[in-house]
Amino acid sequence: MSNIINEFQHFIDDCVGRIEPLYKEMCESYWQASLTGKEEDAAKAAAMETRFRKIFSNAGNLSRLKAWRDSGEITEPLLERQLILLINAHLENQMDAEMLQELVQKQRDIETAFSTHRPEVHGAKMTDNEIRRILKESTDSHERRRAWEGSKEVGAHVAAQILELAALRNKVARDLGFENYYVMALELQEQTEQEVMEICRTFEKLSDAPFRKLRREMDAKLAARFGIRPDEMRPWHYEDPFFQDAPALEDADLDPLFAGRNLEEITRDFYEGIGLPVGDILKRSDLYEREGKNQHAYCIDVDRNEDVRVLCNIKPSTRWMSTMLHEFGHAVYDKYLDMKLPFLLRTASHTFTTEAVAMLMGRLAQEESWLREVLRVPQEKLSKVAVAARKQLRTQMLVSTRWMLVMIHFERELYRGTGTDLNSLWWDLVEQFQVIRRPEKRDAPDWASKIHIACFPVYYHNYLWGEFMASQLRGWIDREILPKNNTSIAGHPAVGRYLKEKIFSPGTGLRWDELLRRSTGESLNPEYFVKQFVEV
Repeated sequence: MSNIINEFQHFIDDCVGRIEPLYKEMCESYWQASLTGKEEDAAKAAAMETRFRKIFSNAGNLSRLKAWRDSGEITEPLLERQLILLINAHLENQMDAEMLQELVQKQRDIETAFSTHRPEVHGAKMTDNEIRRILKESTDSHERRRAWEGSKEVGAHVAAQILELAALRNKVARDLGFENYYVMALELQEQTEQEVMEICRTFEKLSDAPFRKLRREMDAKLAARFGIRPDEMRPWHYEDPFFQDAPALEDADLDPLFAGRNLEEITRDFYEGIGLPVGDILKRSDLYEREGKNQHAYCIDVDRNEDVRVLCNIKPSTRWMSTMLHEFGHAVYDKYLDMKLPFLLRTASHTFTTEAVAMLMGRLAQEESWLREVLRVPQEKLSKVAVAARKQLRTQMLVSTRWMLVMIHFERELYRGTGTDLNSLWWDLVEQFQVIRRPEKRDAPDWASKIHIACFPVYYHNYLWGEFMASQLRGWIDREILPKNNTSIAGHPAVGRYLKEKIFSPGTGLRWDELLRRSTGESLNPEYFVKQFVEV
């Protein structure tokens, strides 16, 4: 073994020795802050993240890593992957301690605001779930508008902070020689702006006509429900405040099927049936809403050693069933990684590969065969909603992916810093990609009410790629794993084995494109999604 390889291995050992315990403390403090919403817990989480990221801020270490890369001697695959990941981690954190602390603190302050803010609607403080209930059930346009406006209130509280945070991120990126933070963040994710924009343009073109046809049909039906003309439809006439989820149309409201059902038990039984038990994860998770708790949902791998947890705020509904299946899709990915991998590689191959598994699972809550085999819905009851449910799933996929285009293009413009009026830009993009008319005379930072823009930057394109990969995986599973003429994943341990061996186990030891080639025979291919949900 050469001196360079020995030196690099020693560097890894020293680095992991410092970051592994800190990583666990950081994740634990983040989890605690999410549960309580308390300022002291948020402050501790910010302090822990700052300590962790400081390890990667050493410019001398970055120079050493680049020198080892340029030597050409680090060729063993797992060592080479660790080298690339360490270079990227150091690049992202090349800033002085004061700036790093400021950046982390600003992000934590914004996240706390999202966790604790409860808008006042019709004289009462409301949670996200309560606002969504109004948007699902009410036929009163005035009541719906107040609820929708309430969902946007948090944006006005955090918009200025988000702009300051974006400016800080841009400064770090430009100091490192990147055009802006958006470009840098993609490069550190082993993607390029050109790749992302090319896929977006292709998908926009393929989906535009089908989506606009779908929107005309949708608005006609919803307008009749509200007693208005289709041209009077506005953002508050949809069930989701961002129109990222499709409203239930016709007989496709599946919520009655979940009424009174235990979503924890359903989740446990389904994953056990495909050979990926999650009972231990359920015990560590926090799944029900309460004051101060983060109102969203996420999965966290606390120690990269099987301490995986899920945060949710579940109610017995289709949306939360889908969310549980989605988040536990992330969870099984983390749990069933090869624990023999080096610590640095013990995570998903890429953000969008874990999103793909989560999306593959989340879709099942609206799939006829899953409802029959896992939820045990009687066929005579299911037959009444099955056709509508298939249409609803297609509608959901088109609605959610077109929404993703709004987020992707908005973030790109945010970091390009062209001086564009962001409030107007947001509604320009909503009208272009979602075909929703903006509210008249509204000039508010509605974009800032989406938590991802502040706290999960340059992330949303991975949802789009994840949907494409989910369809690609499903195509492979249907062709190569399930028995012929079988349309259900449920109850087939071979599905779990495939995911464990081909997707989970390699961790970050394989780059995303190589992982896809080895597991499906080709790189990322949006055609599977288009055939499944667009060309129907």
